[in-house]
Amino acid sequence: MTRLLCIITAVLALGATLPLPAAEEPSQKAVLITGASTGLGRAMAELIASRGHFVYAGARKDSDIAELNAIDNIQAVRLDVTKQQDIDAAVRTVTEAGRGLHGLVNNAGVAVILPLIEIEEQDFDFQMAVNLYGPFRVTKAFAPLIIESKGRITTTGSISGILSSTLFGPYSMSKHAMEAFTDSLAVEMERFGVHVSIIEPGNYRSDIGANIARRMKARNLSAEGSRYREDLERLMGRLDGGETTGGDPAEVAEAAYRALFEDNPKRRYMVVPNERQAEITIRKAIEELVQLNQAQKYRYDRDRLVQMLGEIMAENP
Repeated sequence: MTRLLCIITAVLALGATLPLPAAEEPSQKAVLITGASTGLGRAMAELIASRGHFVYAGARKDSDIAELNAIDNIQAVRLDVTKQQDIDAAVRTVTEAGRGLHGLVNNAGVAVILPLIEIEEQDFDFQMAVNLYGPFRVTKAFAPLIIESKGRITTTGSISGILSSTLFGPYSMSKHAMEAFTDSLAVEMERFGVHVSIIEPGNYRSDIGANIARRMKARNLSAEGSRYREDLERLMGRLDGGETTGGDPAEVAEAAYRALFEDNPKRRYMVVPNERQAEITIRKAIEELVQLNQAQKYRYDRDRLVQMLGEIMAENP
């Protein structure tokens, strides 16, 4: 009996010195999505939740919050990205839940479509408050949780951040800013094991057109007296007609899912509903490259540009 006790004691002592097996990473991960009540954000929330992950879905209206709370794996969070008190409350909600936070999707956005030389500062400020300051504020607030989980941050940009045209200046400026935001943030967060990306949708069905029309009417904005009267009247006609053309938002949601969960995430996910939108976006990026290279002191010839393109493509398969 004494010998048996000695053997048991020795085994227990040995076991105490052996390393414990690594804790398994939880299969369900938590993600926060801003602007999740309708459109692209709603599609993202529903897709991610349907695949077993937990979604904190940012919304502003009581009716949207009730709808979101009725979906499995979704908890609605009252979140207006222009209100710091809402953002701080959302951080407390996520922190106190104890799930951690694997992913942040800066999706909330608005569009103000007006001529740059005629837009009132109030409308310009509104555009930037949501599309520019919103992602900045939300990312800064949730960064500690994302760093702790070595998670992911992605932002809904737009091909309008690369392309622009008449009336689209304010909106394109806000989305172009997200290009720089993404690149700088990616470098800054890399040291913490956090990956940063941007989703670049083309024309997809959402409520953004209806929201533009609603706000223009509320602000009593019209084409009367504008130097761009024909352009504005054409735009208002499309909006008043309830135009809902565009691709299936599920395609954008799938891109967001990949950015959050695939093993080797990319920096940019351009997702467009047709080849034409892909071509004009890529052509615009190439046009800017040519313009940068044009007549500059260290100008590269065609062969060197092709070589550089090949090298970069090899680095980004």
